[in-house]
Amino acid sequence: MTMPLLQVQHLHMEFKTSRGTLRALNDVTFDVQPGEIFGIVGETGCGKTVTGLSILGLLPQSATITQGRILFDGNDLLKYSSKEMRKVRGAQIAMIFQDPTTSLNPVFTLGKQLSWVIREHFGISEKEARLRISQMFESVGLPDVERIMRSYPHQLSGGMQQRVMIALALACQPKLLIADEPTTSLDVTIQAQILALLKELCNRFGISIILITHNLGVIAKTCDRLAVLYAGRVVESGPTRDVFKNPQHPYTNGLMRAIPKPSRHGERMEVIPGTVPLNSGDVVGCAFAPRCKFTMERCRQETPTLEAVGYDHYAACFLREENRVG
Repeated sequence: MTMPLLQVQHLHMEFKTSRGTLRALNDVTFDVQPGEIFGIVGETGCGKTVTGLSILGLLPQSATITQGRILFDGNDLLKYSSKEMRKVRGAQIAMIFQDPTTSLNPVFTLGKQLSWVIREHFGISEKEARLRISQMFESVGLPDVERIMRSYPHQLSGGMQQRVMIALALACQPKLLIADEPTTSLDVTIQAQILALLKELCNRFGISIILITHNLGVIAKTCDRLAVLYAGRVVESGPTRDVFKNPQHPYTNGLMRAIPKPSRHGERMEVIPGTVPLNSGDVVGCAFAPRCKFTMERCRQETPTLEAVGYDHYAACFLREENRVG
């Protein structure tokens, strides 16, 4: 296997709040290979978005990374200064945020917004920047490029706004693209188009993509490998096909059973009882134990660690030896 483009190693992160310290990430570890689409999946509050923001150094002042390393091309981003990180963002690592309507500035035309980004990183003229923008708009399937460059965000549909966001993210030809729930606000047809576009761009430009989502169906159609997060901790990771075929953690299995399927027409949809803990730092033992039907006494006292359950397939569960998951 080639050298990973990104390696997140034993990352711990916490927030300072008026009620004390809130642990958001617990020993998060995964890597992303060059040219692959890597999925991060889990319920709301599991740490998906803050993982992406940690990579880009966009955490709020109340957040502190207390342990770990984030290696990008072999360099630890956590040791970079603010000035050095500004050169990384956009040019080497870019991010597509969940809602394009709140990410695009409503008072400037789209051409003007993208021009600023490109000129900041490349130091080129306005004319050269607009030519690059035109090429990127065409590459993401936006018609009538000149009209769109003169348009304001509110004048475009949600799907077109998201394509503009993808064009903006790719404008500086980054090596890594982080897509945080890029299809949540879109209808099903447009969702499929955006996901197909991401796969096409990955193949065409050879970039790596981290796809953050709560939707396992999206992961199954799009990602080469994935990590399942629960309460700020990776509970299972591996090749998408292997994880879906043979889930080795009860949480992963529960997420899959909750996916609506036509074959279950008329049946009650399965759900995972309970909720994600508000502060994983307060949890003793396995954070999923209160919601797990396989819980043993050991689960309430010890925290399981990721161990190999197959080739490049890892799970953090005390049941793995008994083969009772699933």
